Amino acid sequence: MASVKFPDGKVREYPDGTTSLDVAKSISNSLAAKVIAARVNGQVWDATRPLNGDVELNLLTWDDKDGKSTFWHSSAHLMAEALEAYFPGMKFGIGPPIENGFYYDVDPGDKVVSSEDFKKIEEKMLELARLKQPYVRSEVSKKDAIEYFTKKDDKYKLDLIKDLADGTITFYQQGSFTDLCRGPHIPNTGFIKAVKLMNVAGAYWRGDEKSKQLTRIYAITFPDAKQLTDYLTLLEEAKKRDHRKLGKELELFTFSERVGLGLPLWLPKGTMLRERLENFMRKNQREAGYVQVITPHIGHKNLYITSGHYEKYGKDSFQPIHTPQEGEEFFLKPMNCPHHCEIYRSSPRSYRDLPLRLAEFGTVYRYEQSGELHGLTRVRGFTQDDAHLFCMPEQVKEEFCKVIDLVLKVFITLGFTEYTAQISLRDKEDRSKYIGTDENWTKAENAIIEAAQEKGLRTTVEYGEAAFYGPKLDFMVKDALGRSWQLGTIQVDYNLPERFDLEYVGADNQKHRPVMIHRAPFGSMERFIAVLIEHCAGNLPLWLAPEQVAILPISDKHVEYSEKVLKLLKKCEIRALVDVRPEKIGKKIRDAELMKIPYMLVIGDKELEEGKVAVRRHGEGDKGAEIVEEFVARINEEINKIIV
Repeated sequence: MASVKFPDGKVREYPDGTTSLDVAKSISNSLAAKVIAARVNGQVWDATRPLNGDVELNLLTWDDKDGKSTFWHSSAHLMAEALEAYFPGMKFGIGPPIENGFYYDVDPGDKVVSSEDFKKIEEKMLELARLKQPYVRSEVSKKDAIEYFTKKDDKYKLDLIKDLADGTITFYQQGSFTDLCRGPHIPNTGFIKAVKLMNVAGAYWRGDEKSKQLTRIYAITFPDAKQLTDYLTLLEEAKKRDHRKLGKELELFTFSERVGLGLPLWLPKGTMLRERLENFMRKNQREAGYVQVITPHIGHKNLYITSGHYEKYGKDSFQPIHTPQEGEEFFLKPMNCPHHCEIYRSSPRSYRDLPLRLAEFGTVYRYEQSGELHGLTRVRGFTQDDAHLFCMPEQVKEEFCKVIDLVLKVFITLGFTEYTAQISLRDKEDRSKYIGTDENWTKAENAIIEAAQEKGLRTTVEYGEAAFYGPKLDFMVKDALGRSWQLGTIQVDYNLPERFDLEYVGADNQKHRPVMIHRAPFGSMERFIAVLIEHCAGNLPLWLAPEQVAILPISDKHVEYSEKVLKLLKKCEIRALVDVRPEKIGKKIRDAELMKIPYMLVIGDKELEEGKVAVRRHGEGDKGAEIVEEFVARINEEINKIIV
């Protein structure tokens, strides 16, 4: 018999060989109709895979993240089957699920797959889905796997197989299509009811620019047609909010191929926005006892060998900088933490000095493939609102909780009300990606779990998502469109203090090892600003808007008074401009609306006579006339409510 433990702690007995789908049916047929996969002892399995022995079981539906991932991975196989029907002899690379949907990298040989083929591929996928073909898992030897794909002349699958150990290889088959795959998959194709091919692009095999460029086909599927319609509507709204489009229209940032891909240039208005966010963080950090530091943009290779970054990220870094001195190498820094460790080491430390909180708006560089770059959300050079807290072990939880408070203050201030804290832990099986002892990892993971519980956060646990040196608490924030973004992060690290031999003298006059907390409430300034722009559709909060007020004189005779109003606003530190263009007032108002300036002050004969301004609010229209001093007092109160 198999002993099955459910998430609520209840245990039921089932005969060995029972599947997760059978378990679901034993509970209710309506539940079984929704189950598309299962988490068995922490690993996602096919719902049709037999259970043996004692297991912990979570039944997964479309509403679960792993359920969606399984659904979309299965859909990639279905798309491959449809592609093979129209393009016989096509070779297949990889077809993973992504955040929204999936893609498959394919080699169509001398044929071309374009968007003109999308409709027929979609129709074929739905035709195949209606057959309700089961996804059948089979274990195969390495010899048989090589033989199968040699017959198919598929060099991409053969390339993947060579890295796999014998005894770990599985095939999945649905209908006429068989693929090399570890799974898992949904029970059958019938769950797929709506299909949309989204895009076609080029992608180098295994991301290697020296390899052949394959055709990458992006698509998404849903268990009903309405969800697809809703998703496409959401995409249209997202296009309007795209930070790349709005960033250009609002004159915030730009890119230049001459400067280099993935290296943003901040324009004056964008720089003002960024500086105000930085000043907000600096103020809160000062109040929380942080001290500001500055470190170089490069570091000696030995620094990153010591930290472990060279071993883990060396291939993803920019090429080393060679100096005239033979054998001397520097790297553009991929992280700020090794530099901060050296600052800690620069002086003897006592327990009385701890916690030491070092903060820096530090710019780091990582070489992203050109195809992965995306506006400000994926760049090659970005600035982190970074800080590293060095503390005694008994201070870890208190410091961690204080950082959580700071992260939540950022979210509340900027209108991000929906968020989940993701506890990112080590992979349960593969420990090769991490450094440090099991003992230190256990202490670090427990500290994060306890702090999250103490602060009452809504949490999820993700295994395999930890940093190589320690576990993390990643804040997953939903924007106004319901999209989830990873923004703030906090990490507990027992390992870098050991690698850098950091010490402090305790109250017992003995040397001890500090614990290090990494934190970045914004994450990166670039990514955070991109998400903020899309969240508020470019309608930045008044305190952040680069230009808060547009003064709009109706004619030339009103310009002198407008300039006096401007002088008063600037004296009160309100960012304003006067539109002196020889345009009609209607156009001036429309242009100010398009630039999303929060307030417009229209000045004509009546305002000139009465010493007032006619106030308009962006998106809301006329708000009536006010004395300038009253207007200033009111918007200053509006600003101070948020940032004080």
